[in-house]
Amino acid sequence: MRPHGSRANLAHENWDHTGPGFLTCPAFWVQVLGFKGEETIMLKQICGLLASGVAVVAMTAGGVAGEKWDMPMAYSDSNYHTQNGKLFAAAVTSCTGGELEIVVHGGGSLFKGNEIKRAVQTGVAQLGERLLSAHQNEEVIFGYDSVPFLATSFDASKKLWAAARATMEEKLDAQNLVLLYAVPWPGQGLYFKKEVNSIADTQGVKFRSYNSATARLAELSGMLPVQVEAAELSQALATGVAESFVSSGSTGVDRKVWEHLSHFYAVNAWLPRNYIFVNKDSWASLSDKSRDCLKTEAAIAEKTGTDTAESLAAGYLVTLADNGMKVQDAEGQFLADLKSIGATMTTEWLAKSGDTGMAIVEAYKAQ
Repeated sequence: MRPHGSRANLAHENWDHTGPGFLTCPAFWVQVLGFKGEETIMLKQICGLLASGVAVVAMTAGGVAGEKWDMPMAYSDSNYHTQNGKLFAAAVTSCTGGELEIVVHGGGSLFKGNEIKRAVQTGVAQLGERLLSAHQNEEVIFGYDSVPFLATSFDASKKLWAAARATMEEKLDAQNLVLLYAVPWPGQGLYFKKEVNSIADTQGVKFRSYNSATARLAELSGMLPVQVEAAELSQALATGVAESFVSSGSTGVDRKVWEHLSHFYAVNAWLPRNYIFVNKDSWASLSDKSRDCLKTEAAIAEKTGTDTAESLAAGYLVTLADNGMKVQDAEGQFLADLKSIGATMTTEWLAKSGDTGMAIVEAYKAQ
């Protein structure tokens, strides 16, 4: 008997023996052959091409069925980003009258977080969600929402997003992607397994980073950055691979970090966003009705997700405290150190992003 929710169960659910969908075969063959990373993407490209061919034959033979899209997401099913994504997917299916069905795969179950963007760019998955600041090494503008102390509240985050949206759409379009919506995380704070009063206390600490900004924060704080995806954070903390990280209260609650860490310092250094985007070729293949539905439901999902993040933010910190963590604002010398580091990082980002980055900042400040 297959355990519910296991990888074996996922493989079975994706192995559709009744129609052309069986050739999409993502989890089944990945599990059987033990493929990982690039091999996984290549396998799914091959399976996707085969499935497309069979689907064409089926339609030619007179079969009429709605199109089915996969939507990989990196965060757990309990996380509000993934829950919002599932509501969006269901709304699109309803709006299109079944013409387009979106299947959400949460928790990095279909692709790990760092694989999702490329999978969508290449058409292996039709749409997906990604924290784009994790890709600012390939496009520096993707890091606009992780500039320390530029936007430190939900209201400020909305204004910054309004200033950056057109540029982000342009950058994604050049990468074969169509932007649908973006939802912020609560303000970022710092997790440690000890009391910290200044960066003198952070020297040599192994620090989980999730993008260039967090890696640079670690370096300037004398810590050792270690790249760890959200789905692997609990294991990294349990094994000592990481001893600290910067994130929102949401991540701390999702991963029950009180099992390994003791202190959370609220900083609200920035409010990064998760972005939902579609492969441009997949987008072009849709009917006008389906595209209109995606646009309409995306606007609703962005507002719903943002409102949810704002409503949950304070409660996450209460949950951390209720489970034994010491939750407090960063203050005194520690806060002064962080703001000094933030000023350095802001100068560096503006130098790298040039006129485009400065235009975003100026448009934001002009609101």
